[in-house]
Amino acid sequence: MWQSIIAVIGTLAGATLTGAMQTRAARATRAADHAEALRQAAVEAVIALAVAVSDHRRTMWMLGDSQLAGAADTRLLDLQAETHRTRSAITAPAARVQLLVRDEGLRDAARTAITATYAMRDPETPQALTRLRADALTAHDAMVDAASRILA
Repeated sequence: MWQSIIAVIGTLAGATLTGAMQTRAARATRAADHAEALRQAAVEAVIALAVAVSDHRRTMWMLGDSQLAGAADTRLLDLQAETHRTRSAITAPAARVQLLVRDEGLRDAARTAITATYAMRDPETPQALTRLRADALTAHDAMVDAASRILA
């Protein structure tokens, strides 16, 4: 009789232990899947921000160049409207980066890339426009480099 009781207790203990191990493994798998989904969302946010910043930088270059060259008012108005559109397009990916990326260095690099691009407004000379563009490109590349180190 004692052998039967010990066998039943052993079976119940084994089943309980197996269930607990399966639950723990399932939790670990869910946690890993969740972490990968967050990483992928952060990568996509950085890519979207890089594209938006590049588009705005290009438009700011075109506006600054046209202003310095004395382009027609209609051309300048069209380019100003385009800069408003491209600047607005930065908002959503910038917010996603700030919400999804945990690394403060990458978040700072993203803010720096955005700020450097915004700084291209109203250049005083063609040389200043070229320098501001180079600064914006450098900041953009630093953001992408930081993302590749942190999110790869």
